[in-house]
Amino acid sequence: MTDHKMLLYPKIQASSTQQGAVLIVVLLFLVLIILGGVIAVKNSTTDLRLATSDQINTLLVQSADNANQNIEQSINGGSSDPMYIAMTSSGGPFGHFMSKIGNIDDEYIFCFRPRGEFFNINRATINVPGGGNVSGSDNGYCNPAVPDDYVSQRNASMTQVSVSLTPPNPDYEVFRNYTIGQDGSKISSQAFLFDINSTAILPSYAGSSTAAADCLEQTSKYESVVDKDDTIAGCMAQAGVPSTALYEMANVENQSQRTKCADLGVGNGKSTELLCDLIP
Repeated sequence: MTDHKMLLYPKIQASSTQQGAVLIVVLLFLVLIILGGVIAVKNSTTDLRLATSDQINTLLVQSADNANQNIEQSINGGSSDPMYIAMTSSGGPFGHFMSKIGNIDDEYIFCFRPRGEFFNINRATINVPGGGNVSGSDNGYCNPAVPDDYVSQRNASMTQVSVSLTPPNPDYEVFRNYTIGQDGSKISSQAFLFDINSTAILPSYAGSSTAAADCLEQTSKYESVVDKDDTIAGCMAQAGVPSTALYEMANVENQSQRTKCADLGVGNGKSTELLCDLIP
């Protein structure tokens, strides 16, 4: 007699059920991979924007600072230098204010063009209080449509310079407008304090082709407007034009003549004769 035993075998799941579980796992992995890719792309885009922003800021600062350095070198150079003469003449940005007291509230504007003579006395704009400008002086604004108005041949950045007299302030040093070593009764002994604003922009990054040109016609004298949006910096910010403005205060004064005499005990013994030389 044969004994029959019942053997228990594991249940086998249907193939369709197994395929569904694998599909769900694969989809989860795909979702995780996609999320990782999106995060990586987003981080890369942010890093790229930060790098681009840093490059733009560096370029703008260099463009504005280049204008300030050229102005400093010209005004500190020799009195026979052509650029010194142009800057301090009656038609120049400094001489305009020093030659006539009635010009104290004006604003002298010119476009910085370092590829040639960075300042041209015939290409300047002089704005007067209350709006408007001196007749025949409306070509000092930088123009994004003119290649020569850019700092370099890359036509990337341009810099516009504004020069004006520093407004009175009770915190300023007493007698700061007199040259040390000269009599205060002399007109030549007066010193002048100037506000120099150099605004560098990137017109190609502007949302509108005319936005930068319109903003360049605004003032840099913050004390002359009620709304800061009416200034160059405020207008550029509203128009979305990348810009940087560097402010510098310049003290321009005449060098007084000093008298150098012979040291005590040195000379020919004649008390009536002065052994002195004038030093400029």
